This record gives sequence, C-alpha cells and structure tokens, in this order.
Amino acid sequence: MKTLLLAGTTVAVLAAANLAPAMAQATKPVSQVVQWNRTLLVVVRTTGAQPATIHPTRSFAIMHGAIYDAVNAIDRTHKPYLVRLSASHFASQEAAVAAAAHEVLVKLYPNFQATLDAQFQQALAQLPNGGKADGISIGTTVADRILALRSSDGSSAQPIPFVFGNAPGDYQSTLPNFPKQPQFTHWSRVTPFALESANQFRPGGPPTLTTDRYSDAFDQVKSLGIGGSTTATADQALTGHFWNGAIQNY
Repeated sequence: MKTLLLAGTTVAVLAAANLAPAMAQATKPVSQVVQWNRTLLVVVRTTGAQPATIHPTRSFAIMHGAIYDAVNAIDRTHKPYLVRLSASHFASQEAAVAAAAHEVLVKLYPNFQATLDAQFQQALAQLPNGGKADGISIGTTVADRILALRSSDGSSAQPIPFVFGNAPGDYQSTLPNFPKQPQFTHWSRVTPFALESANQFRPGGPPTLTTDRYSDAFDQVKSLGIGGSTTATADQALTGHFWNGAIQNY
C-alpha cells in the first residue's frame, strides 16, 4: 500500500497529554503509521521517559525505518532501507506496521510495555484476520533486525565535555536559554540514518571576526533573529519559530 509507505517516512504533527487519548483514537479509522507516531510523541513528552543523553529523533527514525521496511517487504515497490525480507503479498500491511512500531517502542521504552501492549491489541482487533499473523511476524522480524543494527550506533555514549574558549569569537553559552554545558556533544559521532557522515552537508564556519562580512552577518542575524523583529518577513519569522522548537514535533 503506497500510502502507508509514504506516511511511514513522515513524522505526523499531533499532540496528546498522555497515552490514554492516543489509545482512544485507535478505535477510529486512523492510519496505523499516524497512530503509532502519535503514541511515540506522547512517550517522548513524558517527563523522564527519554534518556537525557539520547536524542528523541533516534526513536522516530528507528520506528519509521522499521515500519517502512516491514510494509515494503510486503508491497515490494521501493528500495529497502536496511532490511531486505521476502514476504507474502497477502500479508496484512496494517498488522506489519503495528507490529513493527510496537516492537520498537517496547524495546526502547520498556516501562511503557503494558500500555503499548494494550494499544497493539486494540490495533489488531480492528483488522481482518486475513494475513494478520503473517503481517505481525514480518513487522516484528524487521523491527528486531533494525534494533540490532542500531544497537552499537554510538548513541549510548556519554556526551563529550565542551571546553569554552576565551578568544574573541569563541562560542559562549548564553543564559538563560542555553545550559552551562552544551547538550548532545557526542551526537556527531552517532552513526547517521541517511547521511554518509554527520558533516556531509555541514556549511562552512562564520567569516573572520575582523572582516566586513562578519559585521554584515552579525547585523543581519541580530535584526532578523530578535524576538518581535520588525525587519523579518512573516516567512522568516515562521522559519525561526520552526527551528527553535523540538524538531520531532514538526
């Protein structure tokens, strides 16, 4: 089902206060991809659920990668992401989605297993029996393989202490919006999901501090980036708000 494959590559923008509303919505004819994405959003927004040194986007990438490969194993219309698996065309794609998502989330967030199990059973109860068992088997298998491949990706390492320089132009943490110590300083060493390396598309550094280019760039950022800027266009202001938020929400 091509719509499932396309949806599996997109992070839905939906909010919830706790897992109960997300489960209640499972009774409606909502895409399993969207439903499980809603659930993961609820999980990562739960205080203490997300390990402080692991960025939540990793969980979304693993879950949606598993969903994609599980559905593609049945549909066979796209290039696999990580797992190449032969499966019957008659297997339930919806069951594969639910099983892949459930397996990933249970392994990443074991404290939520009871609730995730209940949602999984709810999801399966809505599906016809034809091909359901095969779909569950495919989804679980793909999820376990992707989890195994990501188990040594470097995400469990401790952040690297950042040493602030004292020279003009050296980065300084600006309170109160930024912590005294930068976060996720180890994340550039985590195996990327799609890039060949973390710095593959990294732009160059700022202009030299004593040049006119630096002064122009500084003035532009100050003018466009300040809250309530009178020079930023509506689109520029929206872009600023977009990148200021938690990226998994968008």
